[in-house]
Amino acid sequence: MSKVVYITTTLPYVNADPHIGFALEIVHADIYARFNRLVGNEVFFNTGTDEHGQKIFEKAQEEGKDPQAYVDEYATRFDNLKSVLNLSYDSFIRTTDAHHKTAAQAFWKRCEENGDIYKKLYKVKYCVGCELEKTDSELEDGKCPLHPKKELEIREEENYFFRFSKYQEKLLSFYQENPHFVVPDFRFNEIKAFVERGLEDFSISRLKEKMSWGVPVPEDAEHVMYVWFDALINYISAPGWPHDMKNFERRWPVIQFAGKDNLRQQSAMWQAMLFSAGLPPSKQIVIHGFINSGGQKMSKSLGNVINPFDLIEEYGTDAVRYYFARHVHPFEDSDYTDEKFKENYTAHLVNGLGNLVSRVLTMAESYGVRYDGPLDLASQGKVDTESLEHFEVNKYMDEVWKLIQNADGYIQEEQPFKKIKTDKPAAVKDVQFLLGELNIIAELIRPVMPETAEHIKRALKENKKPNEPLFPRK
Repeated sequence: MSKVVYITTTLPYVNADPHIGFALEIVHADIYARFNRLVGNEVFFNTGTDEHGQKIFEKAQEEGKDPQAYVDEYATRFDNLKSVLNLSYDSFIRTTDAHHKTAAQAFWKRCEENGDIYKKLYKVKYCVGCELEKTDSELEDGKCPLHPKKELEIREEENYFFRFSKYQEKLLSFYQENPHFVVPDFRFNEIKAFVERGLEDFSISRLKEKMSWGVPVPEDAEHVMYVWFDALINYISAPGWPHDMKNFERRWPVIQFAGKDNLRQQSAMWQAMLFSAGLPPSKQIVIHGFINSGGQKMSKSLGNVINPFDLIEEYGTDAVRYYFARHVHPFEDSDYTDEKFKENYTAHLVNGLGNLVSRVLTMAESYGVRYDGPLDLASQGKVDTESLEHFEVNKYMDEVWKLIQNADGYIQEEQPFKKIKTDKPAAVKDVQFLLGELNIIAELIRPVMPETAEHIKRALKENKKPNEPLFPRK
């Protein structure tokens, strides 16, 4: 029975160009979306850009631009990922969209009416890199572990606060009742431990005179919303809340893909906000690790930042999608080097899948053998899709590659290229079997490598190997 599946990424902050970490997140989400469509589910897939806050305001000032003009330019760069990475998202929401700002204000009023928003004077240690307040227990040697080169700011001003502390027990009960709410388990254990230690109310506004770039707080012209409070609301404004409740109720709750630096915001802060507004919690939070470069965290100062656009230009979209799916761990940190990428590209795509397709279609064309099965052949039973359902796309791809290796082994063992001279019917039967295997492989890689799957399907239909190699040798 088909179901409605709502999938979203986090919204990347538009103070820099798209980086490989977000490319990983959105490709993993896209694979899950395509998989669900293939099995007959209705999918609503959301992404977009987070466009308010101090870092955006400062960047726009540095470049001498109006903040709106600045975010317009960067939002276009992120939306360009759709064609570059062959993404299938249905919604690209911007937090400067009028309907989102209206939703954020409506959400604020809901929380305020329920007694969860209040104003107070406060002093706090603040990491500009995270746009988050930090407690001493979260610091290492007095620094934010995610941004150790940035000095923490000491901020003292009157802000609005959200009663996060009120929701400790409700969050813990919810986690207990939903043992698979956060994937993987070790990240779920982290957030449960964080909540068990006790929650502190967090600031949700900034003084407009100090930082004007944000959604206005309802009925208080002196304050704008804190960027995290505003941005998180996109997950309900994108599917229609509160202006199109019919669509919202059909699509909600959401499966949320996020990086490990978003664990607290997505699985605790946002859930407490939803409780406050009287809305159902998210369905599941899927947390991925970081991609490191040569054993080190990527940073501009080290010169080891990987540009996804450069990789795609050299190797092609499907090669990058393949690498993210099979050679980057879905949950833990992974290490990237140019050498590893090229090694896997050559071994598994050029000499593996690409070579298999070329060999089988060459024999089929030469021997006059056509694939006579349905091109939409069901792939059930050949590879266990349960791994995709559990977001373990690397395991899924390993299983697919076993089929590729088995087909290669079949050619070596049966040797239809020799058999054709002495036993043509047997050789024809071998090649027909291999054509069927290619079709199954094409079906299975469709969520991960959609262009390659279509090239293989077309070659089967035309009964000739592709004019150009699927994966040119580099």
